[in-house]
Amino acid sequence: MQIPPFSLDEQISEIGDEIEKALIKVFRSGKYIGGEEVASFEKAFALAIETSYSVSCNSGTDALILALRSLNIGEGDEVITSSFSFFATAEAITSVGARPVFVDIDPENYLMDLDLIEKVITPRTKAILPVHLFGQPIDMDKIMAIAEVNNLKVVEDCAQAAGAHWRGKPVGSYGDVGCFSFFPTKNLGAAGDGGAITTNDFDLAKTIRELAIHGMPKRYFHTNIGYNSRLDSLQAAILNVKLTRLNKWIERRKAIANNYISQLSSIESIELPSNNLSNNSFHSWNQFVIRVMDNSFVKNIKSTSDDVFDNTNRDLFKNELHRLGVNTIIYYPIPIHLQPAYRELGYTEGSLPITEKVCSQVISLPIFPELKFVQQSYVIDRIKEIFQK
Repeated sequence: MQIPPFSLDEQISEIGDEIEKALIKVFRSGKYIGGEEVASFEKAFALAIETSYSVSCNSGTDALILALRSLNIGEGDEVITSSFSFFATAEAITSVGARPVFVDIDPENYLMDLDLIEKVITPRTKAILPVHLFGQPIDMDKIMAIAEVNNLKVVEDCAQAAGAHWRGKPVGSYGDVGCFSFFPTKNLGAAGDGGAITTNDFDLAKTIRELAIHGMPKRYFHTNIGYNSRLDSLQAAILNVKLTRLNKWIERRKAIANNYISQLSSIESIELPSNNLSNNSFHSWNQFVIRVMDNSFVKNIKSTSDDVFDNTNRDLFKNELHRLGVNTIIYYPIPIHLQPAYRELGYTEGSLPITEKVCSQVISLPIFPELKFVQQSYVIDRIKEIFQK
């Protein structure tokens, strides 16, 4: 049996007919940029996130860039964020001319260590950019309290967390702006790139909308140097179909996560996310990430995979699962602060020890709404088999 880390084919079998009808409607309208589908999605998404405004754009990366630009963050400014994230989190900060300042993560939940944020605030600090990693919300009450005391803006990176909540309120509704990605493998994914920015501020929404269309408040009149960053009507039509199912799909993901947690909790060699969840946190389970601990592995397993970054227990575990037909992904093998592109920032190995350790241990197990119980059982049985050798 082969188990993929995710499967978009299975999803299409459920909603394919409805998607086709929506796409044909767009084709027949002749309106491929903007139009009814985009306006409808923006309205529905704002309602889902419980914000006054939602502005769609080309990608989650663009959402971050547009958000930072709208807050006048640029050359000489600093933005505090996590190094344990996808590269775009920091890349967006750099793209507007600012400097990312990284803090280490909490080893219990892999999110920014909130006790470290105020220690790195300087006169140049303009914003905090918290990441709701893997669909798990960070404590937004504490983030907002720190921001208020220090007069900082808050840009939520919700790229992996559509549908997640903190204390009953959707992520993306706490900060000055929330930034979402609709990359195909996300909880809410398009059939290509797509993104959105949410906010309760009319002026910010207006600025973001203008920046996304070449800094153009009205046709051929440009007040800013902007971008060409629009969600096309075809992607909006697909997202309109999928948005109505998001909560149901998250419930399916939650059931899979609970099954993994229940069945794997007896294995001392791995750390499960079950121990990391706050009672205030509603996880959207974009990924199911475990840690393979350093003292845990089977000595006679040899690595033969080209997709191995180091000869760690995690990498050997990944290779053995692959041999057994269970395909996994590592989010993320190299922390951002140690990427060659950020060498100039001066971080070295040991700068963020918890982040670096976690990057050598984490691995994401298959999780998607259509993952059948028999497939889940196969994943669980193979993991037990590995650790019982």
